Amino acid sequence: MDIQNSTGISEFHLLGLSENPDLQSILFGLFLSMYLVTVCGNLLIILAVSSDSLLHTPMYFFLSNLSLADIGFISTTVPTMIVNILTHNRVISYVGCMTQMSIFTIFGCMDYMLLTVMAYDRFVAICHPLHYLVIMNPRKCGFLILMSFFFSLLESQVHIFLIFQITNFKDVEIDNFFCDPSELLNLSCSIIFSNNIVKIFLGSIYGFFPISGILFSYYKIVSSILRISSSGGMYKAFSTCGSHLAVVCLFLGTGFWVYLGSTVSHSPRKGAVASVMYTVVTPMLNPFIYSLRNRDIKGALRRLHSRNVSHLPT
Repeated sequence: MDIQNSTGISEFHLLGLSENPDLQSILFGLFLSMYLVTVCGNLLIILAVSSDSLLHTPMYFFLSNLSLADIGFISTTVPTMIVNILTHNRVISYVGCMTQMSIFTIFGCMDYMLLTVMAYDRFVAICHPLHYLVIMNPRKCGFLILMSFFFSLLESQVHIFLIFQITNFKDVEIDNFFCDPSELLNLSCSIIFSNNIVKIFLGSIYGFFPISGILFSYYKIVSSILRISSSGGMYKAFSTCGSHLAVVCLFLGTGFWVYLGSTVSHSPRKGAVASVMYTVVTPMLNPFIYSLRNRDIKGALRRLHSRNVSHLPT
């Protein structure tokens, strides 16, 4: 990716969540703890899925890819914020900002594309259980992952292209703790209307179709669950799908509120807080939702722990 700067700007200033010096140590401890919990939790899921043959199924294959995307997603923003707090320096170079925005967009898009794929996987598992392994064969699973990455890369390149078209920024201060694409587009002195049209178009394409797919999948899932005669089976199905749907609503709701809301009314502080919800909180919650409430994952972690203990020297 050839990053060319025609604006004369060499750096941006990340305003972060607060400029109050008394809050910096609290923010540092809070975000460092959340980052470590997120990375360790998602690494445990990847380790459990990869090491246990019982979890070599489409559902856990998508889950391990979601965990990998979550690690990349949070690692793009939070470490930079932590370093900025430690060094008392909120400056990020133009090249660094463009790189962070590009990687952030790829992993962010991967997240909601994978959530959409997981909704489709649950739809097939619950509505077509007898044909599940035939429909969700390894080739199709790999194809879905590749398509998710392709569309994520495409969205990232579109945003990079839009930023490169900006010939003059009205400010170098970004009202967030990372280089948010919507914030950068709001700093443009020119083609504001065109930028908003493109943002709405991208939000519609990358938001409408995944959300429509998720809602359709869960509509069919709920319809199938209601026909289950066993109350235990109904509760298990609702519990599994309910937790997944809660993550989807939290991630997509706050994410698109920040992205599309800036075209209507620009509220920097509200946008920064909402950004924390989908960039930090959601990746941190995923390991708890998908492991602590999942009997298979907990069993795989126990077996992994038992194998490691048995190999310790006595």
